Amino acid sequence: MRIVLFDIDGTLLRSEGAGRASMEHALTDVFGAPGSAEYRYDGKTDRQIVRDLMRLEGFTDEAIDTNMDQLLAAYLERLEHELASGSRDVQAIEGVKELLDALELHDNVVLGLLTGNVEPGARAKLSAAGIDISRFRVNAFGSDHEQRPELPAVAQRRASELLGAEIRGNRLIVIGDTPADIRCGESIGARAIGVATGRYTTDELAEHGAYAVFETLGDTPAVLETILNA
Repeated sequence: MRIVLFDIDGTLLRSEGAGRASMEHALTDVFGAPGSAEYRYDGKTDRQIVRDLMRLEGFTDEAIDTNMDQLLAAYLERLEHELASGSRDVQAIEGVKELLDALELHDNVVLGLLTGNVEPGARAKLSAAGIDISRFRVNAFGSDHEQRPELPAVAQRRASELLGAEIRGNRLIVIGDTPADIRCGESIGARAIGVATGRYTTDELAEHGAYAVFETLGDTPAVLETILNA
């Protein structure tokens, strides 16, 4: 059995900055500042992004926690607006839909998500890209834990509950476009496949211990074979 867990942004889809624009709008609305333009969102959970940026603005953790729910609500409202406005060309990345189709033909594969997005944000982005979230049966979202390295264990527990049997960590395969995706499952022995459809090259992803790396997910047979043999 293999539990194949996909990152969303930069791996399954591109949203042309809708998430960042929505977060900056919400941060300005709730905290009065959008945060540093130099800060990189990729590989982090939504809650971690808020905390990191607002700490840099001088806010205490207590103040951040007090306003977190309001901030996320404002973010999700703005994200829905950004995605519905038509100003962002949100699309599934090359090869994604074909790979999902191919994986679903195998009885020993369960698809899932492992993403820093809070669950409603993940749903909104996938819907905008024409990807049905119901295809993913085992999921761990940024709303499940603020720290990304904690998410693989959440997915492992949910996979075990779904299948009614203990799923070892090395049966989890994380597919993502950042070093954070590659490293996050190390503590439970998950294997990671890097895809250079984000900001990082195949060499950079390989340096962080990826089981395999690909330029894109476009070569369905090669990616499928790697997953099934992992």
